[in-house]
Parts: sequence; structure tokens; C-alpha cells
Amino acid sequence: MSKIPLAIVGCGGMGHRHLAGLAELYRLGSDNFELVAACDVVSENAESLAREAEEYFEERPAVVSNLEGLATLGIESVDITTTPRHHHTVAIEALQRGWYVMVEKPMGLTVRACNLIRKAAEQSDRVLSVAENYRRDPINRLAKALLEAKVIGAPRLLLHNSIGGGNQMVISVWRHQKNSSGILLDVGVHYADMMEYLLGEVFSVFAQTRLHERIRKNPLAGAPQSIETGGVYEHWQRKMPAKFEATAEDAAYATLLFKNGVVGQYVEDHAGHGQPLWQRMIFGSEGSLQLPGDRSGGSIALKLDGEESIDDKRILDFVPDFRLDSVTAKLFGKERLWSYDLPFSETDRKIIAIEYADFATAIRHRHPPEIDAYQGTRAVALSCAMLESGALGRAVTMDEMLREQVDEYQREINESLAL
Repeated sequence: MSKIPLAIVGCGGMGHRHLAGLAELYRLGSDNFELVAACDVVSENAESLAREAEEYFEERPAVVSNLEGLATLGIESVDITTTPRHHHTVAIEALQRGWYVMVEKPMGLTVRACNLIRKAAEQSDRVLSVAENYRRDPINRLAKALLEAKVIGAPRLLLHNSIGGGNQMVISVWRHQKNSSGILLDVGVHYADMMEYLLGEVFSVFAQTRLHERIRKNPLAGAPQSIETGGVYEHWQRKMPAKFEATAEDAAYATLLFKNGVVGQYVEDHAGHGQPLWQRMIFGSEGSLQLPGDRSGGSIALKLDGEESIDDKRILDFVPDFRLDSVTAKLFGKERLWSYDLPFSETDRKIIAIEYADFATAIRHRHPPEIDAYQGTRAVALSCAMLESGALGRAVTMDEMLREQVDEYQREINESLAL
């Protein structure tokens, strides 16, 4: 079977992470894609990705600066890893050119941007996949299986709390700018997708939002090369300012109502000082699940009424039919996994490899990917619903969000995007 010609569009930190994921899939023996081109308006970034690709695949992809340049190279698919502000324009043009598209999360900066991508996908006969990685963590697959097996009975309450960060920059400056992403969207969209993956669709949201830390600090600004963090973003972070003004809210405190009656209590606070906190717990009619951090490899703690807590391999006994898909099982070494111990960089590239495998399967077999344009839009809508509720001072429904009936918060962003 011939390989699918692929271009990575956006060759910064995320593009390099995706390249590592593609290489991981290649090492597994799956070479569905042929990386034909590295595309970025910043030639230094594209050249860097091309050099790294040559080390992985022993072939150097072409370096181009725009989609017009890709059109001469026989491209059939693109992986969009630009900054989120450009996701909708690149995705729509790629679909109109007849290319298959995988786009990083958030699918778009606003619900309107996402709806425009959805429309373009519906008008084409091409696959659009959203590269959401958290749900593909093997431990989250196990959590889903435990819930589907009703091991804790009927779910009643979700507690999701993520607190920390103080006044430090989270990865990059643009993640703190309202018209470029905003940290509550960039991180929150992961959590939004996970909540609906585990517990079904959310009906409504009532939230308070805040911008606590208006000045953010970048500890790596101008740091000498002798100081290394080992992170893929380090090269770019050194060039970012030591201090900058944040314009996007950094904290959301919300109550969510799911369609099935589950209530969610949600805190996402990227300005938390003192003791950091990460918590995802689900309480049901017969017990509870305490989940580990995404991509941590930690174990799930199951507590049933009157029984001791179980947080080891015995948890698999409750779901005897649970199996990871073949690609995930090969990448992580087992079909039935309850924990794993890997460096973060290795976990990250393995999970991105799973994204690529799903994208290839959807193209080959002409069926929807796991996370399509609809679910990608819902994740953005749920994150934006918290921001809209905070701006309006009332609960908002997901139907209102998806139909673009509320835009008190998003209006400024849409105007900046000329939408």
C-alpha cells in the first residue's frame, strides 16, 4: 500500500513534537505517511524540522513557506501545528484544496472559527481529525472502560481541579493573549474533551472567570545555553521576553451540568500560589474513581463501598474484556495496562503516534476519526462557555454556544480574526 504524502504545517515546538510522534510510529513499523514537506512562514523553524526529519527518516522533506508551495509537491494530507490563531484559515484552505487534515487542539480560537472548519469539512469528502491527546492515554482508556462497565454504579459527581502556576509563563507568551489563544482555552480544551469522553455531553455551564496575574515572568529569557530544561520549547522560550502583560483570563471556577444528570465542579486556575493541586475524581452510586494526571502513567484508585481502595493491577479484574487497540498496545507494550513508567517525552511521542495512526486509518478506510470536527468544536465550545458565562454573569448552554448565540467574550476575538 502506497504511503500518504504528508506535510507538517507549523514547525515550532508543537510541530517538532508531532514529528517525534511520526518517527515513533515509523519505528513501530507503521509507515503510512511519507513526510514530504515542512511548512512554516519562519524559515528557521521549517529548516530545523526538516533537519530533524532527515535524522529520523534518512530523507529530507522540502522546506516551503505556504500552502501554495505545498501544492506543487503532491501533498495529500497536512498536519496543522501552527499557533491556534491560524488553525481555521489553514484547515479551510487545505480542505478546499482536497487534502486530508489533522489539526492540533484547540480546533479554532472561537466557536465561529470551528463552525467554519466544520462547514468546510462537510463540503469536502476529506477526513478532518482533531489531534487531542489526553483521551488516548492508556490509563484514560481504562477509566473509560471502568465507567462503561458501571464499576462505580451510575456516575453522579465529577471533581476536576487543576491549580498552580503562580505568575510564571506557561510554555509561551501567546498562550496568555486573548486574541491568540488564552490559557483557559489552550489547556482547558484538553479537560473539556476528557470530561465529555468520560461522562458524555455537557448541557450547561455556570462559571466565574478571572485574570489574576496580569504580569507573567519567563525564567528562561536570555538564559545561557548551560541551563537546560530538556523541554522541546526551550529553544524558543530563551528568545521570549522576561516579563510581559497577559490579556487572557487565567482562572475559571465552574459548575457543569451533564445531559445525563452528572454534576461537575471544575476549577482551572493557572495563577495558583502555594501548594499546587491536580485532581480528577468521579463519584458514583456505588463507589469512586480517582484518576492520575494525564500522561503521567499513574494508577487509578478505585474505592467501592465497604471495600479497600484498589490502585494496582487488580483493577483490571473489574473489566476482563478491556483491551487497548493494537497500535497503543504495541507502543506501550501491553494490551491490558493499569500503569506505566516512562519519561514524559517518550509518553508524549507515543500518544502523538496514536493520533497519526487514527488519522491514517480514517483516510485508508474512509470513516470518521475518533475526534472529528463536531467533537473538536464541542471541546472549544465548552471551554469558551466558561468564559462566556463569566462575562455574562449567567449560565450558558452548550446549544447556545454551538449556535453562536452568545459571544460577549468571543466577539473581540472574532473581530480580530475578521470573522
